[in-house]
Amino acid sequence: MTPNPARIFRTLTAFHETAALKAGIELELFTAIAEGHETPADLARRIGASEKGTRILCDSLVVMEFLTKQDGRYGLAPDAAVFLNKRSPAYLGAASEFLVDESQRTGAYELLTDAVRKGGAAFSEEGTVSRENPTWLTFARTMAPLMAPAAQLLAARVGSESGPLSVLDIAAGHGLFGIAFATRNPQATVTGVDWKFVLEAALENASAAGVADRYRTIPGSAFEVDLGGPYDVALLPNFLHHFDEATCVGMLKRLHDAMKPGGTLAVLEFVPNEDRVSPPWDAMFALIMLASTGHGDAYTFDDLARMCGKAGFTNAELVTLDPLPQRVVVARR
Repeated sequence: MTPNPARIFRTLTAFHETAALKAGIELELFTAIAEGHETPADLARRIGASEKGTRILCDSLVVMEFLTKQDGRYGLAPDAAVFLNKRSPAYLGAASEFLVDESQRTGAYELLTDAVRKGGAAFSEEGTVSRENPTWLTFARTMAPLMAPAAQLLAARVGSESGPLSVLDIAAGHGLFGIAFATRNPQATVTGVDWKFVLEAALENASAAGVADRYRTIPGSAFEVDLGGPYDVALLPNFLHHFDEATCVGMLKRLHDAMKPGGTLAVLEFVPNEDRVSPPWDAMFALIMLASTGHGDAYTFDDLARMCGKAGFTNAELVTLDPLPQRVVVARR
């Protein structure tokens, strides 16, 4: 293969595409097109922008395959129609508030060279997992639509649809993982643990789902509060990757103590293969942890199974949530 610098150039300028998509979301451009505004002049009036700027942004989004263009009129590509139109029930645009938040870009990734030297986030000792970090309320309020499919698939795979069921949801955030169990099983009760201000989002979502009477909260650090119990199911969604192995094992031991014998532990993670370079998204997740946390990583199944074993859990297995990239390690108390 002949060496070609094009990929290097594309990667070094990839932030241009991020900025273009973010601008389209903030201007509600995709929603405007869904409403029937299709020309640069009409779109410019609708979104309150210049015609020149609107044309250039739209053409860029056509190149990026979020928009289509024919005879000077713009349309929505299928993904944009479903996920970027604010009127769509599957709208995901709000996730940009978390994924490209300034603290993520300038705090974490502009200091990535220093993070590589250090072996963890360079902008603070603990990174985003510092005590009562406000970024997690942003996560809870904006990332819920992205997490909803995983929550439903996890509850379908691990939960019971009938009979009394007590569920513990660690770092509940938006609460959707525990709420999915409660909506499937009218006898399930859920306890969400997180910082008090973050749990406001979980309570709102529990109320919207009609399960507020079966949703209780324990505010505070999952490493410190009395977890209560014993529980039939313990959920650890998107949690362990923020910490080193010793800290993870300590958390798992706390859950082991709070569960009933025979209870089910479900650990949702991006799980790279043992080569640590596949699948691509799972493998690249380690870089996110390096940039944004003091000691986090993307753990393989062997890593996670070993941690579960050290905490007293048995029969660990890796469960896929097709078509989603995240996977679940399920183990028994």
